[in-house]
Amino acid sequence: MIQFTVLDLLKGTNDRLPEEQVLREQIMDHIKSIFQIYGFQPATTPILELWEVLASKYAGGAEILKETYKLTDQGKRELGLRYDLSVPLARLIGMNPNLGKPFKRYEIGVCFRDGPIKKGRYREFIQCDADIIGVASMLADAECLALAHHIFTSLGLDIYLEVNNRKLLSGILLQAGISQELLNTTILSIDKLKKIGFEGVRNELEEKGINSDLTDTIFSYFQYEGPYLEILAHLEPRITNEIGKSGLSELRDLYHFLELFGVTEDIKLHYSLARGLEIYTGTVFEAFLKDESFNSSLCGGGRYDDIIGNFLASEEVFPAVGISFGLETIFDVLETISSRKPSLTEVYVIPIKTLNEAIKLTTNLRKNGIKTEIDLMNKKISKNMEYADRQKIPFVIIIGKKDLAKKMVTIRSMVDGNEEKVTINSVITYINEKLSKESKTF
Repeated sequence: MIQFTVLDLLKGTNDRLPEEQVLREQIMDHIKSIFQIYGFQPATTPILELWEVLASKYAGGAEILKETYKLTDQGKRELGLRYDLSVPLARLIGMNPNLGKPFKRYEIGVCFRDGPIKKGRYREFIQCDADIIGVASMLADAECLALAHHIFTSLGLDIYLEVNNRKLLSGILLQAGISQELLNTTILSIDKLKKIGFEGVRNELEEKGINSDLTDTIFSYFQYEGPYLEILAHLEPRITNEIGKSGLSELRDLYHFLELFGVTEDIKLHYSLARGLEIYTGTVFEAFLKDESFNSSLCGGGRYDDIIGNFLASEEVFPAVGISFGLETIFDVLETISSRKPSLTEVYVIPIKTLNEAIKLTTNLRKNGIKTEIDLMNKKISKNMEYADRQKIPFVIIIGKKDLAKKMVTIRSMVDGNEEKVTINSVITYINEKLSKESKTF
């Protein structure tokens, strides 16, 4: 017999009992349904990837590679656990370059990162991604933002979306005097302005060999705060290089489409935002709760036009933009504002010396798509009622001999305690009508 000295979980991983997993699956189903409303189609990629794919200079970059799990199989091949769903998607497109465009795909799957553990950040986590391949227009970027706004508002979450453009950020830094060689590492530091402030970033830039005068010049570009279009108007006269002007132009186009989607009220231009990963080439964005007591990003994404063509070693451009929703962070928010539901069961059938007839009714309910449990342990009716109440099952059907003789059953609402006698032939209709009146909440 195997002896366990300790029963414990690896930090950053979680077991999920039904009272948690029910809500998690409801969130995933909700996100999936809205992906489909926006025309995204399902596709999947493996959890394991060749290390050379994940470590490619065209993938996530050195920062993310530090957090990537690496392993070797029995054939001595170097492998890695995927750290996101975007790089596997780029590899998928690279292997299937003749897919029709636009290619709109979604994937919901497990990813892994060996990074710092905190609330909303785990070693093992589920991402829900939607990507549009083959569209260079900012319309695709705007659709991703509209999708995010739709998902969060329909989940009952009051959010705002921060957006920026990596071209603008590069243009600002080049205009300030940063060399091309130091551009990427400087962007990674500037991305931390919101988190560690100007002095924290100054110290980091100093460690990278950037002197105080140049840092002051850089910071002069990031002092202005205001509405989206006012920020653009403030920056436009100061940016003369082509990459910066291209970023400004794309941000104006993006705002135009966001106006048409009707979501500009919850959009903020955060023009130091870079989103770390080096794959991003244009638009970047993240979503946050307006309630500042929870400061983790709920989703993020951006445009990555170069990675697929680079994987193919091709000069052909594969425009791409995508968005990723972190299930763990969304769950952490919703579980604080939602009552937990430990069961998905809609009807619980209690036979009182009428087991054969109860099984037949249970089978009929299930055939009609109604989630149904039946008492399997011949418990007393009081214990069955306690179970149904504890599991928050909305309806209980009691089948007694007297009711059965009249071809009736008793249906109790566990929400308000009301009971009704219903004929066996009308049970399906009755339950469906009651369930349709229940609002779906999270």
